[in-house]
Amino acid sequence: MEFSAADAARRDAADPLARFAAEFHLPHDDAGRRLTYLCGHSLGLQPKSAAGFVDQELGDWRRLGVLGHTQALRPWIAYHEAAAAPLARLAGALESEVVAMNSLTVNLHLMMVSFFRPAGSRHCVLMEKSAFPSDRYAVVSQLQYHGLDPQTSLIEVEPRPGERSLRTEDLVECIGREAPRLALVLLPGVQYLTGQALDLAPLTAAARAAGAAVGLDLAHAIGNTPLRLHDWSADFAVWCSYKYLNAGPGAVGGCFVHERHAHSLTLPRFTGWWGHDKSARFRMQPGFEAMAGAEGWQISNPPILSMAPLLASLQVFDAADLRRLRDKSLSLTAYLHDGIARSLGAAVQILTPPEGHARGCQLSLRINRPPHAARRCHELLRAAGVLGDWREPDVLRLSPVPLYNSYADVFTAVQALADALRP
Repeated sequence: MEFSAADAARRDAADPLARFAAEFHLPHDDAGRRLTYLCGHSLGLQPKSAAGFVDQELGDWRRLGVLGHTQALRPWIAYHEAAAAPLARLAGALESEVVAMNSLTVNLHLMMVSFFRPAGSRHCVLMEKSAFPSDRYAVVSQLQYHGLDPQTSLIEVEPRPGERSLRTEDLVECIGREAPRLALVLLPGVQYLTGQALDLAPLTAAARAAGAAVGLDLAHAIGNTPLRLHDWSADFAVWCSYKYLNAGPGAVGGCFVHERHAHSLTLPRFTGWWGHDKSARFRMQPGFEAMAGAEGWQISNPPILSMAPLLASLQVFDAADLRRLRDKSLSLTAYLHDGIARSLGAAVQILTPPEGHARGCQLSLRINRPPHAARRCHELLRAAGVLGDWREPDVLRLSPVPLYNSYADVFTAVQALADALRP
């Protein structure tokens, strides 16, 4: 693979998805220089259409007041329903299995209320040891809420000594070995620190065979990697929408509940009026009757101004098509991987698996220098106009997102990182 500015330009000229970068606001610094943005794994860029979506709701609110609930261009009472079909396409799910609501950790707590049901010897949650801290905080607090000791009821799995990635066979073996104790298996779609994409089909199958409930954190997977949640048969999944879904900082999150639970009368849940049968919601009766499907786990009416940018972004995803985006992503990230290997050598260690099927957009790089010097490289990279993000003490994460990044972005980033690493 050639790695040069000319080669990057040729690839961009031949890219059928290159036009979608014009659908997003690309960041600039104070001097007007366009920044090379490789941080979509942390916060996706703003779709240019998002302002129009928000302005529409502000205008309808201004013009209609409370009547906007039924008379707005996109009536607010049913606003969340507009996200169901495009989210289902990204999640590989039925429309009835997904809902946009709350935030990721709130949804995780709500799902654990229903699906973490410790009883007798089955009192353990299995998760990866390097899970995103908010997931671990949520799990530990749920264990404590049930009167359980995390020291004995939390099973944490990690890569083999000297390795960086989790092996599917090791996870399957651990799930089988711990089966009598497992109440819940909670795994990520893409590991946030290393960028490893887990092979979820055999993992969910192993967990279900063990008799455990299965939950997935898809914060770094949805909009990034192909998902088949319905076919994989996980009990639930949760995600945020401000990373690859480009819905804005703190945007409304999402949730999947498999259709086999759509009409469950036995699962406990924390309830609120927006999960109540919508045909009877405004009768204001005391008895709760859950809507079928994931909507039945809603608590409150949707935050309209937060959901508007999500609808804008989902329109772009539908126009681009996730399968085509995935093809470009595999090529872009391989180009980044190859450029780093050629240009930086032993100066960095790539933590993300080299195989395309085992990663999404993100590459995680360990800077092989003392922590203060490694962080200085990140600071120099930012000064050069390349935005990735930093995880202490020495990990730089870079993500070329196929909706708005180019091969030229990748080439620029590698060259800037090479400059930052020079003695």
